[in-house]
Amino acid sequence: MAAGGGWAQLRQQIRTLESQTEALFHTYSQYAATANLPPKPSEEEQRNESEIEELLEKRESLIGQLSRLLDSESALSTSTLKQNNLSRHREVLSEHRQELRRLKSSISEARDRQHLLANVRSDIDAFRSSNPAEAEAEYMLQERGRIDQSHSVIDGVLAQAYAINENFGIQRETLASVNRRITSAAAQIPGVNGLISRIGTKRRRDGIILGSFIAFCCLVLLYFS
Repeated sequence: MAAGGGWAQLRQQIRTLESQTEALFHTYSQYAATANLPPKPSEEEQRNESEIEELLEKRESLIGQLSRLLDSESALSTSTLKQNNLSRHREVLSEHRQELRRLKSSISEARDRQHLLANVRSDIDAFRSSNPAEAEAEYMLQERGRIDQSHSVIDGVLAQAYAINENFGIQRETLASVNRRITSAAAQIPGVNGLISRIGTKRRRDGIILGSFIAFCCLVLLYFS
């Protein structure tokens, strides 16, 4: 019973330390995504890293105790479950050590990249301040590039306008061709021209009658007013 109690107690301590390690990993991983890392690790970052390393060392010690406890048991009383538990704790410890190395490398690369860019910007600013002629020439080149880009945009707009105008011309020619075909077809049908002529004559006659009536009404109004 004592051995069983010692095994369960050690496993509980290891699981607790594993949970604490994962929580610290969550905090430590945020340094790799920080926009403005200081040139040197801050006290908080160093403390976070040290706490993770201490937890890993404690877990390794407890796993060693589990291993010795398992070795002290007789072959008959040693269960496969305990062996699997011990192997799993060792695997998790190894994964966490690899994760710590990966996070250290990511944070170091992020810090180097940020400060390398800052140093490059500082060098460029210092060069410009010490060489005003070069800075002015660079500015003029940048302005020339922006002007060329504007010209490219305008050329693209003009090309689109020419294409639309050409399309309108094609449509106009198509409509004129259709109108000519309709007129030609109507001329070939017997009686169509005469019918169209009579319709036009009737419309003119109706217009004359309506105009005469309106003029008569106006004269009557003027006469009685």
